[in-house]
Amino acid sequence: MSTYKTAESVSPKHPDKLCDQISDAILDAYLKKDPKARVAVEAVGGHGEVFVVGEVTAHAKIDVEPIVRRLAGDKVKIRHKIVHQSPEIAVKVDSGGAGDQGIMVGYATSETNELLPLEVVLSRQLNQYIFKRWPYDGKTQVTLKDGKITAVVASFQHAKQVELDEAVKKWLKDKPKLDDVQIYANPFGDWNQGGFDADSGLTGRKLVVDNYGPQVPVGGGAFSGKDATKVDRSGAYMARRIAVDYIKKHKAKEVFCYLAYAIGVAEPLEATVVLDGKSQLVKGYDLTPKGIIEYLDLRKPQYEQTARYGHFGHHFRWDS
Repeated sequence: MSTYKTAESVSPKHPDKLCDQISDAILDAYLKKDPKARVAVEAVGGHGEVFVVGEVTAHAKIDVEPIVRRLAGDKVKIRHKIVHQSPEIAVKVDSGGAGDQGIMVGYATSETNELLPLEVVLSRQLNQYIFKRWPYDGKTQVTLKDGKITAVVASFQHAKQVELDEAVKKWLKDKPKLDDVQIYANPFGDWNQGGFDADSGLTGRKLVVDNYGPQVPVGGGAFSGKDATKVDRSGAYMARRIAVDYIKKHKAKEVFCYLAYAIGVAEPLEATVVLDGKSQLVKGYDLTPKGIIEYLDLRKPQYEQTARYGHFGHHFRWDS
């Protein structure tokens, strides 16, 4: 029986990714002034307007509007409502507890240099390749059959169908593929209205793209706009680091790592790895939020770039 696997990637100008970048750029701005800032900021944008909302506790203030305009354009109307973090949550975080409950999944596979699924890497690479020529809203999707490309979808704003088809064919030349690859370039037709002009976006709506593709489960928590006291971000990064460490140490084919936390509690409720199908407890790591933050150096501004093409496989500290 043949095995099929499919993954998609979206460009940095996609409405959801614009919102992710806005949230993480605001986080970076706070961390630049106050490395211990507590930040949880979401953005929703579309049709000429961007709304930023969230909770922040910091020893500094930032100007939200220039950040939004840099990413969303000068013509958008901006509204924002940022308040202090709930004192009932803050008191538990102050004592070292997790900022929320949650389940985090880390993953690594030996099938690519990035230690990510091949379909994820290929869909991302194709998106980046097309974005260099057409730096606008767009999506790509790659389907594999037994490890070789059998179908490609590419939809990009301002790209002519014929030119986009040729770009995909050029990209495919040195890729593992079948002889009868199906190419769908702007299959709905050429389009010139994209981004916030055509659709709305929301922080945290591209979880599978941010993680490991649809073949790997996600814990459910979004990353962007959250400082590292929120374990749905820091815990997910640590789970990835553990999976990478285990796959290298044991020369494994595939590693899953599962971490689970309760709000206000420092130690995880679960810390297990599944190494080529065999489960074992994680040992040798400080898995408290404080320990993770220090180990992965998560208090510095670095997050806007994670919101562009996925949070893993880019040589961040949690990848190596």
